[in-house]
Amino acid sequence: MNFRVGYGFDVHALQEGRPFILGGIIIPSTFGPLGHSDADVLIHAICDALLGAAALGDIGIHFPDNSNEFKNIDSKILLQRVIDLLKEKNYSVVNIDSTVILEKPKIAPYISAMRKALSAIIGIPMEDISVKATTNEKMGYVGRREGVCAHAVVMIERK
Repeated sequence: MNFRVGYGFDVHALQEGRPFILGGIIIPSTFGPLGHSDADVLIHAICDALLGAAALGDIGIHFPDNSNEFKNIDSKILLQRVIDLLKEKNYSVVNIDSTVILEKPKIAPYISAMRKALSAIIGIPMEDISVKATTNEKMGYVGRREGVCAHAVVMIERK
């Protein structure tokens, strides 16, 4: 067996009137992340971690933010494409550990739904997907509620 580890990070500014999409679900909020796609920072961090683990570049290479093809795209589609790329290279996902950093809204009540949505796309049990949340203790752009960021670590295996 050939195991590989990847790390991903993503950040987006927050803006009033935008939907807050995180981990493939909509979080009730009056503001949300701003981006070329739906700006789902959690899925973007996971995509980068998966691509990095397989040495396939990063999300910007595969889904450039200057391409109309990806304008307002649902990030679940991007994640599915990354999973398909991994399968082409005979990789499967072993597990995911991720952390979302934001002050508000509180996302703890939605973590189970995020894990379920991610599990359906990635094809691994929810028990192998960790989504955690923390604040930035009111410091920096996250603490001022100007942005949201996510980190992800993944393990993949080549069969």
